[in-house]
Amino acid sequence: MSCGIACLSESFNKEDFKMLLRIRSKEGMNRVQVEPEENFGSLAQKVAEILKLSDPSILAMGKDPNPSTAAPINQLANQTLNAAGLKHGDIVYVSYTETQQQPDLEKDTVPITHNKTSNNVDIPTIKQDEVDDFLESQRGLIHRKKDPKFCRHGDNAMCDYCMPLEPYDMNYLEENKIKHMSFHAYLRQINAAQQSINNAASSNNIPPLEEQDFKVKVPCTGGHAPWPEGICTKCQPSAITLQRQTYRIVDHVEFSSASLIDSFLNYWRSSGSQRFGYLYGRYEPYLDVPLGIKAVVEAIYEPPQENHSDGIKLDLLWENENHINQVAEACGLVQVGMIFSDLVDDGTGSGTVIPKRHVNSYFLSSVECIFAAEMQHRHPNISKHSIQGKYSSKFVTCVISGDTEGQIDVKAYQVSDTLTALKEAEIVEPCRNPSIMRVKDSIPHVRYVPEVFYKFKNEYNVLVKQSARPTFPVEYLLVNVTNGFPHNPSPLFNPESKFPIENREGLEHQSIYSLAKVLKSFDSVDNIRTALADFHILCFIQSLGAFSPEEFKRFCKLITSKESNIEELEQINGWNTLKILIQEAETNAKANASVMPSDTSSGRSSASAMAAAPVSCRHCTFANPPGNENCEMCGLPLSG
Repeated sequence: MSCGIACLSESFNKEDFKMLLRIRSKEGMNRVQVEPEENFGSLAQKVAEILKLSDPSILAMGKDPNPSTAAPINQLANQTLNAAGLKHGDIVYVSYTETQQQPDLEKDTVPITHNKTSNNVDIPTIKQDEVDDFLESQRGLIHRKKDPKFCRHGDNAMCDYCMPLEPYDMNYLEENKIKHMSFHAYLRQINAAQQSINNAASSNNIPPLEEQDFKVKVPCTGGHAPWPEGICTKCQPSAITLQRQTYRIVDHVEFSSASLIDSFLNYWRSSGSQRFGYLYGRYEPYLDVPLGIKAVVEAIYEPPQENHSDGIKLDLLWENENHINQVAEACGLVQVGMIFSDLVDDGTGSGTVIPKRHVNSYFLSSVECIFAAEMQHRHPNISKHSIQGKYSSKFVTCVISGDTEGQIDVKAYQVSDTLTALKEAEIVEPCRNPSIMRVKDSIPHVRYVPEVFYKFKNEYNVLVKQSARPTFPVEYLLVNVTNGFPHNPSPLFNPESKFPIENREGLEHQSIYSLAKVLKSFDSVDNIRTALADFHILCFIQSLGAFSPEEFKRFCKLITSKESNIEELEQINGWNTLKILIQEAETNAKANASVMPSDTSSGRSSASAMAAAPVSCRHCTFANPPGNENCEMCGLPLSG
C-alpha cells in the first residue's frame, strides 16, 4: 500500500469544478471526468464502464506503470481523490486480470479453461494448440560447434565464438537464408526487449502482443459525438507504414504424400478447369527453423465449386462444412489451409505449362491476397500472449502453378497481419492489375482512411518513403512459407486409394456401390483398415448416417490408429449397419445386371448399358439423363 496512489504526498486544494483524469490501461489511454471529493470506489465504477468490465473490484490503481506497485481497489475504495493528491490532468495507471474477450467471429471462439490459485481464485487460461505449448517449454537456443580458429578453450568451456545463440539472432537467420523468423522466436525477441526495459521478468504480466486495428475507435472518450458524426485525433487511426513482416506463424507446409497433389491435379488434367480444396492436417514442430512450426497436410477436401479454365467460383459457407470438420476432428486433424490451381498448358504437348507467377509479374494477386486475409481472419491463432486471446493465424495458402521453366510447382504463402487489419477496416481493395493493391478514398461520415505509406530503395539505393495512394505493390503484404514432402513418408491415409473424389460432377461419382468395390478389393480382414483409410471414404460414410456421433469417432480412431485392434469394428453397431447397406447395394447391382439382355452377339447388351447410363456433356460436363440429344444445361449437342 505504501507504493500505491495513497502514498502521494501532494495536497489538492478543494475547488468546486470537475477535473479530468487520464486512465492508462492495457486498452490504451482514456479520460474520465470526476469530482475532487469523489472516492476511488466511484472512480473504479467509471473506469469499469469505459473498459467494459462487469466487475470493478478486479481493478488495481497506481501512480506508475509498474503493476506490482498498484493497490487493489478494495483498499482504496473509501479514500477520496483529493486526499490522494490527484490533480487535473494526472495519469492513473490501471491494471486488471479477467477472462480474455472472445473473438468477434461467427465460427471461431477462444477456448478458455480455469485454474485455481492457493486462494481458491479462478484464473482464466487460454487453451493454445499443443505445438505452441511444446515450443514454449523449449529453450530454443541455437547450438554452435567449437570454432577451430578462434576457440582457445577446453571442450567443457565456451566463448563468444561458440556459445549458443538466441533463436531470433539476425546474423544466423541471414546466413541460413531464413527470410522470416518463427513466431515463437519473435515472441522471445519481444519478451527480451520488454525485460530489458522493465529490468525484471516478473514485473509485467500484461501479454506483449496486441492485434493491429485500423478502425475508428467507437466509442470515443474525447467528448464528441461518436463516429461517423464526429472524429478526433484520439479515436482516428494513426498513419500506417507498410513493411515486410519479420515473422511468420507457420514456417513450412509438408504434404504427407505426393499422391495428394497428384490426385488434386487430376481434375485439371481431365477437364482443363482450375480446382480449389481445403487442406486438413495438424501442426508439428519444424526442426529446420529455430522454434519453427510446420503444417502437415494429410488430406485435401474439395468443396462444391464452379470451375472454369481461368478461375473458380465458390461459397465461403458451404453446406456440409461442419460435417467435414467433424470427420477431421475424429481423425485428429484440423483445417490448416487452402490450395488452388492456376495452370495453363503451353500447347507443346510435353506436359509443361505457361509460367504466370514470377518475380516480374506476381506471386499472389491482389484478389487472392484479400481472399487469404479473409480466411486467416476466420481461422485465428489462439495465443495466451495476446491481449485479445488470439493473434494472427496459422492458415496457409498454397498455389499450384508453373515455375519459370514451365514445370508444375507448389508455392505456399501467408499474408501479413497488417493486410488482415487493413481488410477488416475496409482500407484496401484489389485492382485489375494483379500485382498491386489499391487504397480506398476517405468518404466523409462514411469511411475514414488514414495515410498509408511504404518504403523502398530508389535508383540511387536510398531508402525513401512514399504514399501508398492510390496503389502499392502486393509484395509488401506477402509472407513466404516453404513447402515439400517428407524424406520418409508415413501418411495417415492410404495414398493408393481409388475411391472417387467428392464434388467432381461429370468426372467422378461417389456411391455406396463404389465403396463396396473398394472394400471388395481387400479380402483380408487385416487389410480392412487400409481399405477404409481414406479421408474421402470417411466423409462419405459419415454422410450415410449409419453411425452415431460417438460411434463414428471410435470408428475413425480404429481406422487411423495403426496400434488399434481392427477386429473391434464388429462391436460397433454402425459398422454392422454399413455392411448391410453395402450388401443391399451389391444385390441391387446384380439384379439390375440380370435384367440386361444376355445376347451380346448383336451388341444389344452393350447398347442397353450405354443407354441406361447418364450422358456427360463434353462442353460443360453436366450429367444428362439417358436419351437426351442436347445438354439440358448448355443446350449444345451431346454427340458429334
